[in-house]
Amino acid sequence: MRATYMYGAGDVRVIDVPDATIKHPTDALVRVVRSCVCGSDLHPYHSMPTTPEGSSMGHEFLGVVEDIGSDVTTIKRGDLVIAPFAWSDGTCDFCREGLQTSCRHGGFWNSGDVRGGQAEAVRVPLADGTLVAVPASVGEDSPLLPSLLTLSDVYGTGYHAAVKADITPRTTVTVIGDGAVGLLAVLSARRLGAEQIILMGRHTDRTALGREFGATDVVAERGADGIAKVKELTGGDGTHAVIEAVGHMPAYEQAVGVVRAGGVISRVGVPQYEQAPVGFDSLFGPNITLTGGPAPARAYIPVLLPDVLDGTVEPGKVFDREMPLEEIADGYKAMDERRALKVLIKP
Repeated sequence: MRATYMYGAGDVRVIDVPDATIKHPTDALVRVVRSCVCGSDLHPYHSMPTTPEGSSMGHEFLGVVEDIGSDVTTIKRGDLVIAPFAWSDGTCDFCREGLQTSCRHGGFWNSGDVRGGQAEAVRVPLADGTLVAVPASVGEDSPLLPSLLTLSDVYGTGYHAAVKADITPRTTVTVIGDGAVGLLAVLSARRLGAEQIILMGRHTDRTALGREFGATDVVAERGADGIAKVKELTGGDGTHAVIEAVGHMPAYEQAVGVVRAGGVISRVGVPQYEQAPVGFDSLFGPNITLTGGPAPARAYIPVLLPDVLDGTVEPGKVFDREMPLEEIADGYKAMDERRALKVLIKP
């Protein structure tokens, strides 16, 4: 079968690999129907050391169940399923608490002998706890597929950021970053009732989608100028909640600059730094809460799925380009060069 591997910074190839097969009675074999390139995939695309064996790629996919292990009971052959970006057993204490990303028996795609979703098929460990079947009425060519795919990661991550920020109708919000996660954090904040949502981004096509999703203001400035603009929009105080959806230090520093005293900074951009200001002047003195982390997307799928199925929301609008699997290297390049917001892959 064909699968995507990265061999070093900027070196993405689609190669032949052994077919995915059932290895354990709790596995499922899923034929991939849709996958995509994630903004977090660009981190190794920029910095991965050259390696002769390469690394499999992809952690967001929808697919059809082709086979199941003897112990699998909650899904069946022929089901169209959503695969969250971490696999989990659904039964351990962390899973029961809704933190499947810390499952005691789970893990993440592309680790150990578990390969990734930018491929023709995937072996899914712990299928009962991991996969979510969608109604049989949703076919392989349904126009809902892009929005369903966002439940694998980016919509769940944006929603996680909003939930961790404790957003309510009284909350003012700043979202830093106009990538797919930032835009879906805007959508999530609006769904949770926020009436003022400031989107910090400077790509006009993306911020236009942010306004469609619910942003009330757009701030294109960065650094001190951006902080001053947000303060101007909020009577000098900043916002109750700040969602940092980038992961680089300047974005974190901007978050510290625009958060209101007593507010919350919710980070879901994968941090590309080891240390960040948390001292008296930055967080302690003004009573700022710092939260966030990898989204337990599996916990949020049942919450978010109904509105996707009935068309109340269309998070799939973050996909602005579609490519076949064989051209996925061009998809990485397009996203890296900001010529695409998020690339949908159809094997």
